[in-house]
Amino acid sequence: MQTTDPGGNGQGPTTTAATAAANNNNSSYNNGSTSGRSSPKPPAGSWASMKASVLRWRGSRKLVLVIVAIALLLDNMLLTVVVPIIPEFLYDIRHPDAPLASFPKEPPTTLSPCEKETTTPYNGIDVTTPGYDNASWYAEREERHKELVEETVEVGLMFASKAFVQLLANPIVGPLTHKIGYSIPMFAGFVIMFISTLIFAFGRTYSVLFLARALQGIGSSCSSVSGMGMLADRYTDDKERGNAMGIALGGLALGVLIGPPFGGIMYEFVGKSAPFLILSALALGDGLLQLVMLQPSMVIEESDPPSLKALVMDPYIIVAAGAITFANMGIAMLEPSLPIWMMDNMGASRWEQGVTFLPASISYLIGTNLFGPLGHRIGRWLAALLGLVIIGLCLLLIPMATSIHHLILPNAGLGFAIGMVDSCMMPELGYLVDIRHTAVYGSVYAIGDVAFCLGFAIGPALR
Repeated sequence: MQTTDPGGNGQGPTTTAATAAANNNNSSYNNGSTSGRSSPKPPAGSWASMKASVLRWRGSRKLVLVIVAIALLLDNMLLTVVVPIIPEFLYDIRHPDAPLASFPKEPPTTLSPCEKETTTPYNGIDVTTPGYDNASWYAEREERHKELVEETVEVGLMFASKAFVQLLANPIVGPLTHKIGYSIPMFAGFVIMFISTLIFAFGRTYSVLFLARALQGIGSSCSSVSGMGMLADRYTDDKERGNAMGIALGGLALGVLIGPPFGGIMYEFVGKSAPFLILSALALGDGLLQLVMLQPSMVIEESDPPSLKALVMDPYIIVAAGAITFANMGIAMLEPSLPIWMMDNMGASRWEQGVTFLPASISYLIGTNLFGPLGHRIGRWLAALLGLVIIGLCLLLIPMATSIHHLILPNAGLGFAIGMVDSCMMPELGYLVDIRHTAVYGSVYAIGDVAFCLGFAIGPALR
């Protein structure tokens, strides 16, 4: 509705809304407030300003994505930080008087007069017999080799225990998210991971470290299933969901990227407890972020979720889960065996054992972020197929390496290809549930995480 200017000053018609706004401004002015505002804005940095920012961010899809990415980052840092630490640490606690680092990489070059090498003819050929020092060095190296090979079994069992426990927990956590929502299991995952990290920091026996690794499996199950389900629930568009899960898996990749070199360097120059104490502090920060922003509470789903049996019987879901299993089996096989093989055959130091996984981690980070959107464009099934072929070729090249430099290219190809498969098949699981079942995601991502864990449980057993 329009009203004529009562003053006849030629300003033309004005709207009643504008008049009301002017009256409000005058009222605010008379009350001592700033013109155009009904209430003063809280000063920056004040408690009211912080509270307003928290309220504005709660429920944001981007915030959920950040929290899930951080949770996956820390979980996978803990998963991989032990790779360069545990094999040598277990050897050292069994040989406190002769730790692995004290063993010389090369045989002695100087001999005393009574220990000189002797040359004797044998069938017309001079045969050189090493002196006492050289002979003892070779004998000790052979003994060390046998113990490291035997230790591979124990290390493999410890590394596989996390995946095995996570495998058992996933079918429980998946349906549980339908009954109580995603935020409570997500927060429970943080609590369990925090406890597991502290046990790793102060554990000094194989059994205690084994317990910490197994306990981490329960926390990982809560974080992974709840996190992926939460993202699938918030990002309903298939393309946006693929991009979001690519970013979240980028957090996973960053954890895998940082973990081994971080663990190897900290173990060599600071000590065994240092990397785990830093991780526990970071995990505590993530838990506080969840507590403030997500406010864990019970949320009951209105729609009936699909049963685990119906999802397991779906051939498309099984094929997608199988691709995740076989893609991750190769890197899982290398984690416990490659550091020991490098120590035994290359005389690799702690930091070299950690750095050897760096190319795989960097390329995984690139692959997940690249094929999140690209997989949707060219077809996720085709991208996953190409990734599996590349994984097979890279695994054939790794045993041919004779130095750490020869491992760079196959490890990089391996990480990139695993990133292709994971970033395509994880959002594909959510899409399959959307078009073939009810759009409730806890159980299908429990199956996806079971597939991931199967790879990390079977892989070490095949090393």
